[in-house]
Amino acid sequence: MALARWMLDAFGRIQIEKHWVPVEGHQMHCLKAGVGPELILLHGLLGTASTWEHTIPSLAAESTIYAVDALGIGESDRVPGMDPRLDAQAERIVRFMDGAGIQSADFLATSHGGAVALMLAAKNPSRVRSLMLHAPANPFSRLADPLIHFYLSALGSWFAYRVPSLPGPMQALALGRMYGDPAQVRDGSLEKYISSLRVPGTITYVLSMLRTWFDDMGKLEAALKQVRQFPALLLWGDRDRAVDLQSVQQLRRSFDQAEFVVLPGTGHLPYEECPEVFARAVNSFLDGMRRRTEAGPMLVRPKAPAVS
Repeated sequence: MALARWMLDAFGRIQIEKHWVPVEGHQMHCLKAGVGPELILLHGLLGTASTWEHTIPSLAAESTIYAVDALGIGESDRVPGMDPRLDAQAERIVRFMDGAGIQSADFLATSHGGAVALMLAAKNPSRVRSLMLHAPANPFSRLADPLIHFYLSALGSWFAYRVPSLPGPMQALALGRMYGDPAQVRDGSLEKYISSLRVPGTITYVLSMLRTWFDDMGKLEAALKQVRQFPALLLWGDRDRAVDLQSVQQLRRSFDQAEFVVLPGTGHLPYEECPEVFARAVNSFLDGMRRRTEAGPMLVRPKAPAVS
């Protein structure tokens, strides 16, 4: 895994390394930071590794962070004709883990990345220690269905290719809809999404994922039977307009034990909207889980024989 350069966070404390890992003959980019057990971060449909930047310093205080750009987006290679299905994406993350020397990891995943993490856990349980899922795309939410159908139409596909060249205010309006309070959109946030979409091949790949979306959700519903044993944290903003908050009720039934945290006043991007609160919830869950793991099963000591 080749180190490209070093960056410092705003406080000058946490060093973030940029790496590229060979996956299926292509280069998958990630940001790496911190010390401790491995924590892999998976972004959403249009997100990138850089969208986690406001949470990485806090998360890296407790874990070794790998914020991954999926092949086809961010700073990873664009691969024409790449299989866009959930199970193929999950397998590519496993190959990333192989290349990075990660045997197993905790996963923090958002939106579409949450669906990838769930499929990975179902298909490769030995590679996953726990799942922290923020508003994961799931078979029980129908909020995004109309928008997906639009982008699958001829008009929608035509429009998708023109999104990167739309006037800035129109792009900002779309991003603001993902926030609980559109007035709180962070400076520079929009450019992270748009710059990735401007790279030739990105929109083609995103549209290919949408074409398999409904079939993938059906397969994911069946795969959920295989994730019951994992420690899970489910996080949701109470103003999320992308993934239905009510769907968490059915999703929770897929786990023997799952903690549920609502983030008041936030939308679909809490790692940008309230990064400190978001990271605190994740670190608290990880700390509790790791303490229980270290403690192991309680030892039952045999009673001493009675003295006669």
